Amino acid sequence: MKLFGYVGGIGVLGPGLNDWPQAAAVLSGHQPYVAAPTILPVPAMLPPAERRRTGRVVKVALAVALEATSNAGANPERMPSVFSSSGSDGHICHEICQALALATREVSPTRFSNSVHNVAAGYWSIATGSMTESNVLCAFDASFVAGLLDAMTQIAVDRQTVLLVAYDTEYPPPLHAKRPIPDALGIAMVLTPERTASSVAGIAVTLTDESADTMADPELEALRLAVPAARSLPLMRLLAGGVAGTVVLDYLDVSRAAVQVQPCV
Repeated sequence: MKLFGYVGGIGVLGPGLNDWPQAAAVLSGHQPYVAAPTILPVPAMLPPAERRRTGRVVKVALAVALEATSNAGANPERMPSVFSSSGSDGHICHEICQALALATREVSPTRFSNSVHNVAAGYWSIATGSMTESNVLCAFDASFVAGLLDAMTQIAVDRQTVLLVAYDTEYPPPLHAKRPIPDALGIAMVLTPERTASSVAGIAVTLTDESADTMADPELEALRLAVPAARSLPLMRLLAGGVAGTVVLDYLDVSRAAVQVQPCV
């Protein structure tokens, strides 16, 4: 079974990838990739009280979601969303573990509320005033394709625009030794059932047993393997180049996802 749809606005933020235009220049080969720590913007779209409480997960997810919806000229208040991540905020989880290791075991309610897996989706609804449904997924290293399949199924069945946001952040030591994600990275796409004025490309997604595509640049390939959300990079490369083609993305041990891309020209 193939799932069809269109990609509208795109948002990207990660190590050496500051936004979609700059990332597109890198991924299309027009600009060299220079690895650098991810700079997370302050989520100005949130009220001041909530803004002060946000961690790295919320900052990266809201940044790419805002870029994608802005580039699509879409109203996020009326848009269902899919938020997919392999974990929650690693730094806040670390702080909670530290608190639990003390004799008092006093965990800050604010820290706890910001450690839950759906925190980014919750803050997005606060920031946008959206009352539409939001699916929040976790599929470990397969989280990007799991989110893509969920969003594509929604647009195929419900025939409505869906925002897909995939993101991950790093864990500090000692958790980093068990989950060595190097830095924060997020990818967002506005997906529509029909072509619109902002459509970048049409895509068709199906499962396959073919091997996943890799990145030619060694540093980008290392990033793809290290961050679950970066499993999207071969697809982002094709979208950045504006050429037709098919890429195979890592998903499960028994299957991958083949994504056919046809640019809108």
